This record gives sequence, C-alpha cells and structure tokens, in this order.
Amino acid sequence: MKIFTSVLVVIALALIIFNITLLDFDHLLEGNSVVALIGIAASLCAVFILLIFRMSKMIEEKSKNH
Repeated sequence: MKIFTSVLVVIALALIIFNITLLDFDHLLEGNSVVALIGIAASLCAVFILLIFRMSKMIEEKSKNH
C-alpha cells in the first residue's frame, strides 16, 4: 500500500508542476489559467488526502502491535 500511495503522490505532484506551466501570470483568472488553478487545487487536495491516509495506516499498524 505504501508503494501505491507513493506513486499516486508523485503523479499528483507531476500534475501540479504541469499545471504551473500552463499558468499565464498576466491573466491569472482567464482562460486556461483558471483550469490550471483548479487542477493545482485538486492535486494539492489529493496529496493531502493521500498523506492523511498513509498516516492513518501507520497509526493503525502501531495500535495493532500494542
């Protein structure tokens, strides 16, 4: 499960980098820049959810061992 979540985090980070390249800083709230901002926000949410999931699995393993 660690490998799967790590791969998903890497993919989400790659999507963030890709969407940053699509941003037009002169017209940030127009056209493709809005789509890129939404993509960045969604990818950040995915990263946080995956990190929370990984932390919960670590806590679950530690509670099982005790």
